[in-house]
Parts: sequence; C-alpha cells; structure tokens
Amino acid sequence: MAGAGNEGESGRGEPVNSHDVTDEQWEGLAQVVPLRGRDAWPSAVDHRVPPEAVTEPRRRFVVLRVNVFADARDVAETLMAGIPVLLDLTGAETEVAKRVLDFSTGVVFGLGSGMHRVDRNVFLLTPPGTEVSGLMEGAGVPGT
Repeated sequence: MAGAGNEGESGRGEPVNSHDVTDEQWEGLAQVVPLRGRDAWPSAVDHRVPPEAVTEPRRRFVVLRVNVFADARDVAETLMAGIPVLLDLTGAETEVAKRVLDFSTGVVFGLGSGMHRVDRNVFLLTPPGTEVSGLMEGAGVPGT
C-alpha cells in the first residue's frame, strides 16, 4: 500500500511525473517578485495619455428662429456669449425680418463678429476668431 494511496508521490516521496513538485521542493523554487504598477507592464496599446496631448474644444452653435422683434435680444446675448448663431428669419414677416437683420448687423459690427448668408433669410453670425468654411462663394454679407 505504500505509494498506492498517494497519487502525487511515488513510494520514495518523489513526484510521480516531472510536473509534480513536493512542498519541500516548491519552497526552494518559490521566488518573491515585486508587483508592478499598471504603467510598468509592457503593452501593445499605450493606455497612458501623453501630457502634451491637447484636445480641441467642441464647438457648438445655436439655431434661432426669430418671428418677432423681441427675439432679437436672444440673438445678441448668444453671440455676445461667444456662441455662433444660425439666424433663421424665414418664418418672420418681411418688416420684422428687416428690423431683426438690421439689429443683428449692428451687434455683429459692435462685437467685430462675422455675418454670412447661408440661404434666403438664413444667416450665420459668428463670434470674433471663428473660421467659416464651406459656404458658397459670395455668400458673405457685404461690409462684414
């Protein structure tokens, strides 16, 4: 019965196969390895963000459909906040549209902003320093 009941050892206290190790043998093989931090492990994908990486701020614009002159104040406040405005005057009566456009032109001039015609009665008002591309040639409003 010696060795027959122990599947992991032969009758002499040795491992049955070359992959089995006794506790005494294991103690001689054990090594203490310090744990590495996340950044210390080599990786095919670099998870660290380089400090010099600068993300471009997301730009947004506001679409304002103006039907009454009282809404012109929203146009001015939004543009003064540095947010581009797509001014849609298609639903306004002709006289109201003219007044809002005149008011908006004054705001654009006063802020040193830009005004670009997108379509009939639709204008893009941009804060200073905003670059606009993709508009049709000659779409800019004269004088801005």
